[in-house]
Amino acid sequence: MEDDKIVMIMDDGSEVEFTILESTILGGKGYILVTDAPDDEDGECYVMKDVSGPDDEEAVYESVADDKEAEEVFKVFQELLKDEIDIEQ
Repeated sequence: MEDDKIVMIMDDGSEVEFTILESTILGGKGYILVTDAPDDEDGECYVMKDVSGPDDEEAVYESVADDKEAEEVFKVFQELLKDEIDIEQ
């Protein structure tokens, strides 16, 4: 996946730009793996879940709150990206 950017509006109203590293669909739900690190630098990765409704004009993502769900999805992203980048949990 090429470096796609996404801007998320945080709870406090601030905007944070993330780079989408990968996306996948599991159990009919969409997930993205994003980072806030500049290109070619180490940083934190976050698993986000698409919670958009059918009438939403733009995608709506939330952090995966359930630890078990986040761990399962993260393992999928590790496998998808194993030859491209080093992702540690």
